[in-house]
Amino acid sequence: MKLIIMTRPTFFVEEDKILTTLFEEGMTNMHLFKPQSEPVYSERLLTLLPEDYYKRITVHDHFYLRDEYGLRGIHLEQADAELPYGYRGDVSRTCTSLEQVKQWKKKSSYIFLKSIFDSQSNPADRQSFTMDELKDASRHGIIDRHVYALGGVNMDNIRLLADLGFGGVVVCGDLWNRFNIHQEQDFKALIAHFKKLQKAVS
Repeated sequence: MKLIIMTRPTFFVEEDKILTTLFEEGMTNMHLFKPQSEPVYSERLLTLLPEDYYKRITVHDHFYLRDEYGLRGIHLEQADAELPYGYRGDVSRTCTSLEQVKQWKKKSSYIFLKSIFDSQSNPADRQSFTMDELKDASRHGIIDRHVYALGGVNMDNIRLLADLGFGGVVVCGDLWNRFNIHQEQDFKALIAHFKKLQKAVS
């Protein structure tokens, strides 16, 4: 299984140091997710990261950053959102239903299927599928290696998601909740947990 790390939705002081360390520890795909933020802040964060890692970064908005910094690709938060005019390159999408997955999977590098479990970073995002629905989708090939589980992913359910046939998992809250951005500077616990996640998906 693939492991994607999604950033916290807000910027914070230690972020560039933590992301650089995660890359050094083997993070292969990071999604830069900063909704409703000014592009200048994303640009600043990118300039603080080693250029060698730009090819491992996918952006969720401010799509010009992809070409300007030579990033991996872009991600569409709405499955049916239009691509930027003339865009060629990796594109991934967030889907909220199995019907959307069927419709958009072949037109995407990979798909996020959202709200598999209750979100650990956004309490409003609740589980949207029953286990029977997911098992049925797996049996019919809707869930496959191009579909990544998003929402409530943690150490306790990664093996279950692998058994369902997901090609990868997207982790956000389970990682970032291990670091208090207001009170801590030591992020060793976060890095240690990332290594456990790596082992869990391998």
